[in-house]
Amino acid sequence: MSTVRGVRARARAEVTAAIKDEARRQLAAEGAAKLSLRAVARELGMVSSALYRYFPSRDELLTALIVDAYDTIGAAAEDAFSSAGAMTPLARWTEVCAAVRRWALAHPHEYALIYGSPVPGYTAPRTTVGPASRVGLALIAVVREAHGAEGVALPPLTDAMGAEARRLAADIAPDLPPALAVAMVAAWSQLFGLISFEVFGQFNRLVEDRDAFFAQAADRLGRDVGLMR
Repeated sequence: MSTVRGVRARARAEVTAAIKDEARRQLAAEGAAKLSLRAVARELGMVSSALYRYFPSRDELLTALIVDAYDTIGAAAEDAFSSAGAMTPLARWTEVCAAVRRWALAHPHEYALIYGSPVPGYTAPRTTVGPASRVGLALIAVVREAHGAEGVALPPLTDAMGAEARRLAADIAPDLPPALAVAMVAAWSQLFGLISFEVFGQFNRLVEDRDAFFAQAADRLGRDVGLMR
């Protein structure tokens, strides 16, 4: 019986992967707003009722694709963090940022799904929150290790931001000073702003040496969060 269950599980995993692969192809061709379960089923030679046994609705398929995208970009950040363990904190920070950018440029349609325009009629469930946090947590880990070793230069914090800074720190890094929490959220948002400008063509006819430009910008973001070297 266990052998039969194993075969069924493998077959289900293979069909699920095929459905998601075809859905990603449609994302690239038509965009997320036009993703259709019927069209996916048709391309795979399945009847719609069979596909619904895997993904009962378009939103569930979208959620699966979103979680996959967040997980893979998050894994790229985490792998870069681990691989750069012998580097200085600032160099480690820029390595994580560069890994996120490489993934985005290699997977522009999946990047657009998670960081582009919202899909009309779709609301992401809470199951996407953990995967969406992985890049940010990798960057926080760089700052945390630097803070626990040689230290960081605390960014300035206005009195008006005091309460919000303490709330942010409690949410994302309760072991770090509130000023660092504010700086890290700002750096995280600016990192994806830089990447989005490149992925969505905003740098066309403006920035030519984009590798050098991004390296400079990522280094600046690391210094803004207090990394000194």
